Amino acid sequence: MNGGQALLKSLEIEGVEVIFGYPGGAILPVYDPIIDSNIRHVLVRHEQGAGHMAEGYAHATGKPGVCMVTSGPAATNIVTPLADAYLDSVPMVCITGQVALAAIGTDAFQECDTTGITRSITKHNVLVTRAEDIPAAVKEAFHIATTGRPGPVLIDIPKNIVDLNNPDAYFDFTYPDDVDLPGYNPTITPDPAAIEAAVALMSAAERPVLYVGGGVLKARGAEVLRRLAESANIPVVTTLMARGAFPDSHELCLGMPGMHGNYTAVTAIQRCDLLLAMGSRFDDRVTGKVGAFAPDAKVIHVDIDPAEHGKVRRPEVSIVGDCRVVMEAVLDRIEVVGGTSTFADHTDWRQQLSGWQEKYPLTYEPAAPGEYLKPQFALEKLRDACPADTIVASGVGQHQMWASQYWTFDHPYTWLNSGGLGTMGFSIPAAIGAKAAFPDRMVWAVDGDGCFQMTAQELITAAVEKIPIKVALLNNAYLGMVRQWQELFYDERYSQVHFGHELPDYVKWAESMGCVAFRVEDPDEVEVTIAKANEVNDRPVVVEFRCHSEENVYPMVPAGGSNDDIIVHPSQRDEEASS
Repeated sequence: MNGGQALLKSLEIEGVEVIFGYPGGAILPVYDPIIDSNIRHVLVRHEQGAGHMAEGYAHATGKPGVCMVTSGPAATNIVTPLADAYLDSVPMVCITGQVALAAIGTDAFQECDTTGITRSITKHNVLVTRAEDIPAAVKEAFHIATTGRPGPVLIDIPKNIVDLNNPDAYFDFTYPDDVDLPGYNPTITPDPAAIEAAVALMSAAERPVLYVGGGVLKARGAEVLRRLAESANIPVVTTLMARGAFPDSHELCLGMPGMHGNYTAVTAIQRCDLLLAMGSRFDDRVTGKVGAFAPDAKVIHVDIDPAEHGKVRRPEVSIVGDCRVVMEAVLDRIEVVGGTSTFADHTDWRQQLSGWQEKYPLTYEPAAPGEYLKPQFALEKLRDACPADTIVASGVGQHQMWASQYWTFDHPYTWLNSGGLGTMGFSIPAAIGAKAAFPDRMVWAVDGDGCFQMTAQELITAAVEKIPIKVALLNNAYLGMVRQWQELFYDERYSQVHFGHELPDYVKWAESMGCVAFRVEDPDEVEVTIAKANEVNDRPVVVEFRCHSEENVYPMVPAGGSNDDIIVHPSQRDEEASS
C-alpha cells in the first residue's frame, strides 16, 4: 500500500467520519486516495477554518476532530486553531504536508519547520520519515489526543513518503493493535488517601462551592457532577468552558464566575470556606487578582494534568485523576463515612446565596424608542425560540459574554467557544464542525461584526457542503469589548475600534455566499425573523441584529483587580453601596 493510502486507511480504522481540509502541493498525494475513501472531506475556504471546524466537531462529540492541510503557509495558517485547541484541551489530529525529505532545510518552495513552529502549542507532534511508520504515527496521535488531558496532535508528512511514483512509499500495510509509549502514562485513578482527605474537608465545610471547569466535560462527567452536587448539597459555578456541565435551571446552579460572571457566582467563590475545583485551572479571568481570590477558602483541586496543581493556587488537597473517576470515588467515600447526614449544615449559606441572586440578577435597560436593539434582548428571544439542546457556538468579545450569560444551558456539549486563546472568528467554522457531526441538531453561531469579518468566508463552505448552520450576527458597529475597556479605563479615548454600520452590507454579503439573510432593527421584528430563520433547513442563514453601540457587559471585574471589586449594572449600584 502507498503511504497516502495507508494514511487514509489508518484514519478509517480510527473511525474518522469527516476531514476538514484544503489541498496543496505537498499533501496532494494524500488527496488522491480520498476519492476512494468512505471518509467525508469538507473543503474549507481557509486553513484556519479547517482547524476550527475540527475543534467544533470535537467539542460537540467528544471525539477527535481531524483536519488536513499542505505545507508552508497552510501549516502556519492552522497554528491559531492548534493553539486554541491546546489551551482549551480539545482533542484534535492535524495532518500537514511537508516538502520531500531531501529538500528539508533547503528553503524549498512552501517549506517551513512545522514541527518546530507547533511544538509549544501541541500536545505532541511528529515528522514521519518512512511510509511504513505512518500507521503507528496515526495510532499514537489518536491515543495521545484523547487520553489524559486531551489536546491537539500534529503529524507532518513529507511528500516523498506518500508519492504515488516513489517505490519507497509502498509497503505491506498493518495497523498496530496498541501503542508503545513508555514515557506517556496519564493518571486516571486518584489516590485513595487524597479522596479521604477531600471528603473530610467537604464534611466540615459550611460554605462550599463546586468550581467546575471544562475538564468535567472532557471527562464526560456531567451526570456524575449532578449526583455529587445533589448528594452533598453543594452549589455549583460553571466556568466559561463548562457551561452546560451542570444545568442552569438547577436550584444549585449559580451560573458563571469570572470577569463577566454573575454577581452571585463571583461572590460565592470569594466568600466560600471550601472551593472544590473540578477540572478547572484557576484561569486569570476567573481568579482576578490571585492574592485576593477566595481568601478564606480551603482548596481541593481535581485535575488530570499534574502540571496544573499548585500552578496558580496551592491546594490543601491535590487530586490527580480523571474528573469523572474522582467524583465517583468521592461519592463512594461519602457512603463509606455514613452519607451526607454527617456533613455541616449549609442552610445559612444557601439563604445567603439566594439573597444575592435576588438582589443582583443579570439585568439590562430595554432599548428606548428609536434605538437599535439591545443584544441581550435579541439573545433572550433567540434562546426562547430554539430547542433546549440547540448547539451554540460563539465568537469572542461582548457577544460571547452575553451569550454565556443569557442562554440557558441545561444540556452538556451544547456550548462551543474559544476560552483560553480568545480567538475571534471561532464561531462560524466551529458551528460548521458541530453541524457536520450532528446534521439533525439545530446549530446557531453567535457572532459579532468583528468576528464575522474574520471567517465569514466559511459560510461558502457551509452552503456548498450542505451544512445549514444559522448565524446570529450582533452588529454594534464596534469592536465592542475593546470599546468598553476604552470607555471605562481609557477616558473614552476610542482608538481604532469603530467599524460603522455602513460597510459591509451583511445581508448582501451573506446572500452572495449562498445564505438566506435577514436584517432586524426593530424589537417588534425580532421574534418573527428568528422564526423565519429557524424554518430554513436547506442552506445557511444569517440574521443581522442591528445592536446598540454603547451597551456594556455587566457585571465586570476590572483586569488585575480583585473579584471583590466587581462592577454591577449601573441600576444596581446604589443598592450595592447600601448593602
